[in-house]
Order: sequence, then C-alpha cells, then structure tokens
Amino acid sequence: MSYLHGKFVWFEHVSNDIAKARTFYGALFGWHSDAVPMGEQPYHLIKNGEQAIGGFRSAPPGVQSHWLSYLSVPDVDASFKAATAAGAKGLMPPTDFPPAGRGAALADPTGAAFAIWKGATEDRPDAEKTAAGDWFWNECWTPDDKKALGFYESVFGFAHEAMDMGPQGTYYVLKMDDKPRAGLMKSTEAKAPPLWLPYVAVADCDASAEKAKSLGAQVVVPPTDIPEVGRFAVLMDPAGAALAVIRSARS
Repeated sequence: MSYLHGKFVWFEHVSNDIAKARTFYGALFGWHSDAVPMGEQPYHLIKNGEQAIGGFRSAPPGVQSHWLSYLSVPDVDASFKAATAAGAKGLMPPTDFPPAGRGAALADPTGAAFAIWKGATEDRPDAEKTAAGDWFWNECWTPDDKKALGFYESVFGFAHEAMDMGPQGTYYVLKMDDKPRAGLMKSTEAKAPPLWLPYVAVADCDASAEKAKSLGAQVVVPPTDIPEVGRFAVLMDPAGAALAVIRSARS
C-alpha cells in the first residue's frame, strides 16, 4: 500500500456542537456528512463531493472546539514514544479505531495539538490541483518557532526551507522527500494560542470570508494577498475553531 508519511491526511472538527458545525460548514463549503460506525459511537464523516476529507467528533468536557490535523506516520506507537521523549505532551495514547486505522494525539513542546495516524488503507494520493472545498495547506502557529521546528525535524524527519517574511519574521516550509507538506511560523497574533491552522481551497477568498461572517464566523485576518501563493483569510467559526480559506494563485 502507498503511504505519504509526513503528509497531513485527515482533519477533524473536535466540536462542542456537531449539529451547528455541520450546518455552518455545509453552508460555507457545501460539505455534507454521514454518520458511520466507529467504536462505541457513530462518527460523522465529512465529504467534499464524494471524497471523504475529515470528520466531526464530540469534544471532551471543558475542551474548546478546534480543528485537529492528522499526520501520516509509519508507526504510531514509535512516533508517540519519540514525540513524548522529545518534550511533547501525550493527549491520547496510541489507540485503534477499527476499521479505519490507529492514531494518537499530542501537543508539541510549544503547545500546538495534532494527531498522528496510520491508516488501515493507503493515504489519499496528492492531487495536481486542489478542488474547492478540499484541504490546501496546514500551518503551525507557535510562540517558539525554533523549538517547534527542531521538534518536527528530529521526531518526524522533516527538512525545511526558510523564507524571509520581512517584519513578520521567517516562514518555514516543512518538506518530506523534497515535497512541501506544511508551514511553520512564529505567531503574529499575540493572543493566538499555539495551533495547527488548516487551509481550505475556495474559488473566491473575499466572498467566502463574507459568507462565513454572515453565518456567524469571525474574520480574524481579512482577505490578504500572498505574492505568488494566493489570497487568504483566517476565520474563527461560530464554535470557536480557527481555520483559513485560500484562493490559490494557480487557480
């Protein structure tokens, strides 16, 4: 089977109100979700068209709604052990989720939460062009970029390319087998907690931001151009989970 280790292969809305989240994202992106059996409770699978891209899961008591990114690894148990030895905090130990695969959750040494995953079937292959409503990119916002960078490189084997963003500091593109897989940067928002921020591809960034606002979301970063990359905006959904939308310059 073909796995793309180092790729974020799944995104999960850990939610305090699944019904509200389903309604919001259905209206914003046209996603639909079906309940499928998994363990003791049904799992709400997110589909963009016919493609399964993520899920909605109930948040534990006292945990704010957030998006959780799943990183493909060759061995969940070995990666969990290496990550905790390198200073990560274990949030969920390696656990089987039949029939889908095995996963675990962690917070990196700077506090950004993410999951690691080994699917029972192969990872979804890379697409030449990201479809509207699908995941375009994933980005770590951290108060300590050097510490976070060292962690992801040493534990998961990423290489990086550094890009000077002027007053905003350095942006690190994390690469695996010379393929860009994610970004990492020092948070420019002083109040922003450490997090992984997923990006969804859209046909029109400004229209998507306005629609999200009309549906109850907060526009945290207004539509902004990134030369040669595209136009993006950062949103806080009605449940308090952060994500970004982007119209690629290659669209």
